[in-house]
Amino acid sequence: MARREAIVDIMDKIDDEIVVCNIGFPSRELYDIDDRDKNFYMIGSMGLASSIGFGLALARPDNDVVVIDGDGSLLMNMGSLVTVFANNPRNLTWIVIDNGAYGSTGNQDTYAQVIDLCEIAKSVGFKNSFKFEEIDLSEVIKSDDASFIVYDTEPGNSKAPIIDLDPPTIKNRFMDSINS
Repeated sequence: MARREAIVDIMDKIDDEIVVCNIGFPSRELYDIDDRDKNFYMIGSMGLASSIGFGLALARPDNDVVVIDGDGSLLMNMGSLVTVFANNPRNLTWIVIDNGAYGSTGNQDTYAQVIDLCEIAKSVGFKNSFKFEEIDLSEVIKSDDASFIVYDTEPGNSKAPIIDLDPPTIKNRFMDSINS
């Protein structure tokens, strides 16, 4: 499975949830697949999709929040695993697309090729820690605990176009959509 296929699969299960997407090609692919005002496309802040999604989950407990992250970004901000687990926002689903590579910077290998991110999340304490093949994503999004899901994919990028919105436009339309 390619990352783009994983994003299509994820977005097929999204209804009205807030979605925060990792920088670079994942955001470009999401924008190309299913641009929505409730999608927040990360630009220039690798490793922080989980932190932004966590903050949104705490600030908006009435909304389900889905983070689409990458293995390289998770590895860059491992402390977020402990922070999210310790606070356990019931409305946060953190999905890591593990392609074993830093896809947006040239597909250099990540250490995710030699570790199991799902097992690491379980060792931190996430009781809802799954490989995507094991679950019904629609049900997990509605669970009563924070969830951590890993999609194993092949490295590589699709030919998704550049996002033609500037950062202030992305932020403003996103904020308007979650505040209305």
